[in-house]
Amino acid sequence: MEFTGEQQQWDEVLMSDDLELNGLHVTMTLFRGGLIRWTGAISGSLIIENDLLGFSIEGSSIRLHCFTKREADGWCGVSSGNRVLKDVCLCPKNQENFGNWCEKIQTCLDALERPKRLLLLLNPFGGKKNARGILQEHVKPLLDLARVTFTLQETKFQLHAKDIAKTMDLSKYDGILCVSGDGILVEVVNGLLERSDWEDAIRMPIGIIPAGTGNGMVKSLMDDADEPCTAANAAYTVIKGHKRQLDVATVVQGHARFFSVLMLTWGLIADIDIESEKYRWMGSMRLDFYSLLRISHLRHYSGSVSFIPAPGYEGYGEPVCTEKENESFLKSARTNEVQENEGKSSDCLGVLTSSENHEWKCIKGKFVVVWLHNVPWGSEDIMPAPDAKVKAFRLTPGTRTGNSPQGGIIDVDGEVLARGEGTFGQNDAPLMSYGPTIEVTIEKGLATLFCP
Repeated sequence: MEFTGEQQQWDEVLMSDDLELNGLHVTMTLFRGGLIRWTGAISGSLIIENDLLGFSIEGSSIRLHCFTKREADGWCGVSSGNRVLKDVCLCPKNQENFGNWCEKIQTCLDALERPKRLLLLLNPFGGKKNARGILQEHVKPLLDLARVTFTLQETKFQLHAKDIAKTMDLSKYDGILCVSGDGILVEVVNGLLERSDWEDAIRMPIGIIPAGTGNGMVKSLMDDADEPCTAANAAYTVIKGHKRQLDVATVVQGHARFFSVLMLTWGLIADIDIESEKYRWMGSMRLDFYSLLRISHLRHYSGSVSFIPAPGYEGYGEPVCTEKENESFLKSARTNEVQENEGKSSDCLGVLTSSENHEWKCIKGKFVVVWLHNVPWGSEDIMPAPDAKVKAFRLTPGTRTGNSPQGGIIDVDGEVLARGEGTFGQNDAPLMSYGPTIEVTIEKGLATLFCP
């Protein structure tokens, strides 16, 4: 095992003892920083922070519940990175040492400040509709061994998770765990940001178990740490309690507003994502099937996109002509909401990204696809934006080219934000109108996620 962390943490011995480990005589030593090492009949080590779920007491024995990376196997002896449950049974020689080991190990676990109470939101309809099985087989056993309690709520309708997040008692939980695809995460973020106490609420850590069709967010998190994107590995990520900040995009059109964490797309990808719903019974294969269908009959859309270029991309697009054009939309999009909320507690209005000291660029013409990403992965097998960077963006969508009156679909995080005339699902009422400009601005590090 390769050690991680500060090596000097393991120079200070907290406890050392001769005992039996799985029936064999060893000398076991616990170091400051949580390294446990044993030598004797067998040798080995583990790091409490990285490898230990928890422990239980069985008579005069201490059973350590470990969740460690599988040893090298498979092709050319390369490890898959998947973790496996493995118990280690300790038998100290006397009651005093028994008590000391329990106390020292528990102290190390407590110092990690892992979550103990979770609100678990499960979408039974996502992906292949196997979220309940994933919870019971891969997630609950690990939570039980780590002594993490949870309150389970299954979502029953669209935006149910948003309603739950908007009204939940934050004091009862250390985090929210979504057993679903990306959709429930998006609803939770929107619900937290629509609370009157949104500034505190959005600090609530959110975890994700891959149980949907795309799973782009959890794939991005796990891949960044070179961890396989499996339900068990994702559950252990939540148990360990490590956190990172997540950028949140505010999507605005007049009074309408939506908070996005994954992507905005218009054209080919939106058509595939939304129109393939008719083949949802195929699971994630619906996306592959409908992609081939749409690529063989490409559509082109008229319109324009404006943006503040990321460093290194200043050469793309034509400069927007005047300062007035730069500022007009940014100011007007918020005016009515600010007036409506004056003098009362308010949900998050989103962050205004001023174009001062920035040069906006514009691209006009016909588009096959516009795909705006906040994280590298769009699903478990598609990484369209390995270096995703967005500052501010405006989209003005038009109709299909070729004298067609039909418009397109604007898809945000898997939900229809706006749809043009003659599109799939025309009877549904989207949040925004198709045609008027839609603005996207970014608040850096607004939300918090559990991460590997």
